Amino acid sequence: MISENQIKEIVEAVITQMGIDNKEATFPKVSEVNKQNTQPESKSSECNINNTPENNFEKLEDLAAVDLKKEILVPAPIDRDALKFYKSTTPARIGVWRTGPRPLTRTILRFRADHAVAQDTVFNEVSEEFLDKFDLIQVKTKVKDKDEFLTRPDLGKRLSTEDLEKIKRECPANPQIQIIIADGLSSMAIEANLPHILPAVKQGLKNLGLSTSKDIFVKYGRVGVMDEIGMTLGADVVLLLIGERPGLGTSESMSAYMIYKPTLDSMVSDHTVVSNIHKGGTPPAEAGAHLATVIKKIYDAKASGVKLSL
Repeated sequence: MISENQIKEIVEAVITQMGIDNKEATFPKVSEVNKQNTQPESKSSECNINNTPENNFEKLEDLAAVDLKKEILVPAPIDRDALKFYKSTTPARIGVWRTGPRPLTRTILRFRADHAVAQDTVFNEVSEEFLDKFDLIQVKTKVKDKDEFLTRPDLGKRLSTEDLEKIKRECPANPQIQIIIADGLSSMAIEANLPHILPAVKQGLKNLGLSTSKDIFVKYGRVGVMDEIGMTLGADVVLLLIGERPGLGTSESMSAYMIYKPTLDSMVSDHTVVSNIHKGGTPPAEAGAHLATVIKKIYDAKASGVKLSL
């Protein structure tokens, strides 16, 4: 049976580990922790939140804001510089240390925080206030709601008859370049990157002598929707900017798909893709300039995907 004093020591140790200023908090000895881990669980071993001063919770840091590439949790690394270098090259969770066979509490909480952010970006939607900042023709796929979007990818590739007619009415036919924005699986990717990537790619295309049509936003859109829209309008090249499936710590990542003369029979291999567009990957403004040059090559070669040699 774990005593009340032992419980208090464990709680205070966790608080200290999370960076809270608590002069009385001390880590229990390894021998004590190992002994406690061997005790059977019981209701009396559950931590009571009242054991922790209320003002401590006000000082908790936002773990999701910590840069994993810079955080060193190994207490005494043999080669600290080498560890810092390897961590700086990837957002992967390396060198997170442990307590016995278990991860640190800080590591577990960060994992849960990042997982929550990933869930939020999948289930949230691009706000109307954000879309109103751009001159976009807004349409929606055949998907009814977010749940159906996640369970019926096929419906996210097609527009309703009404929205197809809307596109025909409001968009010029046979454009050189048709730009489409779709929320995909990350609303955060659209809101974080569109203000920088859209002006960059349009200016780049203009400098290269290529014209763009009216930009389209597709709600509940999958990659395949670009083929239907491009075929309907008779576009030479279609560019789709879409939110990627979020990972742990990469919820703002966007991908750009490009295709020459799409049809409903277009395959995945017919598309050229640039991915990992976000502040931690390829910055959106830089990506926009790069996309303009790729689109120019697609337009001149009259080919995309595996048929295009970059």
